[in-house]
Amino acid sequence: MFDALEKRGGPYPSTTAGMGGAPSVTPDIPVCAVFMALYIGFAATNMTIFQKNRRRNHKFVLSGMLFGFCMARITTLVLRIVWATRQTNVQLAIAAQILVNAGILLVYIINLILAQRLLRAKQPQLGWHPVVRHGAKVLYVMIGGALVMVITSTVISVYTLNPGTLESCRDVQLTAITYLLVFTCLPLFHIALAFLLPRSKQEENFGEGKMVTKMIIITLSTCLCMLIAGFKAGVTWSPPRPITHPAWYHSKACFYVFNFTAEIIILCLLTFTRIDKRFFIPNGSTRPGDYSNLSKHTSEEDLCAEPKPAA
Repeated sequence: MFDALEKRGGPYPSTTAGMGGAPSVTPDIPVCAVFMALYIGFAATNMTIFQKNRRRNHKFVLSGMLFGFCMARITTLVLRIVWATRQTNVQLAIAAQILVNAGILLVYIINLILAQRLLRAKQPQLGWHPVVRHGAKVLYVMIGGALVMVITSTVISVYTLNPGTLESCRDVQLTAITYLLVFTCLPLFHIALAFLLPRSKQEENFGEGKMVTKMIIITLSTCLCMLIAGFKAGVTWSPPRPITHPAWYHSKACFYVFNFTAEIIILCLLTFTRIDKRFFIPNGSTRPGDYSNLSKHTSEEDLCAEPKPAA
């Protein structure tokens, strides 16, 4: 490995087909411009919700995370537009490809946090169990690890022509993308435990609206994330194809549908259903009974109740 790095040159342009291929002025720039406008609108909306809630001492950090996700996507689209005008710039291509995979991680984390809240309300003894809480923290750290693995392997792969190194980079990418797919499925597991286990005598309610409605919101958002992660995993696991002979799943249509279109639907779901009201919990909730104790806690400034995700 070290010998390969010492002899590396490049960066070398990819010889295999990738999702969406290299962007071109037409149709990529107009399509990216439309998606940028949508993400800007959702960024403004979620920041407005976050600030209005904050001013009335009702801090809902997940709205800020949705804003961050939108800003990451705006950056992704800007890089793709610039790449379309400089198709031979390999460094630019690397940055654009990395951001495509990195931005959605925030939504994966949001889904799991919301599902955790549902489990803790429906099954407090299980949801607040130390094993479950600490296990969630490990999962968040591993999300950060998966992102680092993807970035590192992607960068190394364009600076070497060594077949062994390239194969190792592909193995790392397959491991990371598979973990992300598994991570997206975890909220459904939480929901199943919350609703299929015998009803707890300590069951609580939190936020506004019915628990069934909350369950439907999380389920829909999770299924869309599973679609996104599953498509990416399927493309990554497929045998590499020459850049001159891409498969149907490498097309620009698939790239925009299974990435940005699905993400916009998720943003519509999480923003317009007002998760800031439905999933609000008292600040500092750490044990069964805390979700019902709104009189003692009025904000959600820190996420001590929720395991902090790795960046």
